[in-house]
Amino acid sequence: MLQSDLPFPVRRGKVRDVYDLGDTLLIVATDRISAFDCIMPNGIPGKGKILTKLSTFWFEQFENNFTHHLIETNVSRYPVALTPYASQLRGRSMLVKKATVVPIECVARGYLAGSGWKEYQASQTVCGIKLPAGLRQCDKLPHPIFTPATKEEIGHDVNVSFEQAVTIVGEPTARQLRERTLSLYQKAADLARSRGVIIADTKFEFGRLPDGSLILVDEVLTPDSSRFWPADLYEAGHDQPSYDKQFVRNWLEKQTWNKTPPAPALPEDVVYGTRRRYIDAYERITQKAWVDE
Repeated sequence: MLQSDLPFPVRRGKVRDVYDLGDTLLIVATDRISAFDCIMPNGIPGKGKILTKLSTFWFEQFENNFTHHLIETNVSRYPVALTPYASQLRGRSMLVKKATVVPIECVARGYLAGSGWKEYQASQTVCGIKLPAGLRQCDKLPHPIFTPATKEEIGHDVNVSFEQAVTIVGEPTARQLRERTLSLYQKAADLARSRGVIIADTKFEFGRLPDGSLILVDEVLTPDSSRFWPADLYEAGHDQPSYDKQFVRNWLEKQTWNKTPPAPALPEDVVYGTRRRYIDAYERITQKAWVDE
């Protein structure tokens, strides 16, 4: 399903369709996939359901320690106005609390990869944080670091220093975001590592309820928002095999494409190779077999 179709006010992101139901929001995870900030013309079958189930797993893991926005994923318990659309929503939607999103992407990094590795090669820093000399690509960092980014409506999010984040959201909020991001990351990384998966990095989003309290929102710890590596194959010094959309990025890097729309269609082997990786991540982390609904 590349697009949901419900008669409510909607905002469509790269992957999710978010419907305003008045007091609550309905988030529908489609099967769209994006890379380099472009949406691919074809999707990954069932991807939205995998993302929703994995996010739900993590929300359940965190619920005793971190307040989040999830209210319900069982369509039979949704408001009656949604009943006619159950077939679109089943398995790929979340009814959530309304919150004002904090305009900072909260990234936690435990390993030196991606844009962090590129910056480190140039300056031995990541988002302005000085790191030891001599680190290799994909090395484990001495300790996890908080590397915020701006939330851009168009184009790439931009990595910023903690001090720049303070100027955007204020020091008390920036400190709260850093503390919660690193705490969430450590808890998740420990659980995943015990199940054979390294979470190299991930991003969280937070929002404020009308009473001012800060809660966890959006998706959490999925192959779309994280780098997942198989622990048994980990070897620093080069790119790692992964359970995330790096497989798509690697194929795109080999194409004669300037990374602006329209993006090329993904071939069948990339589509189903990506689906297999997402399912592998789900099964390893949750220790449950994937069942298509």
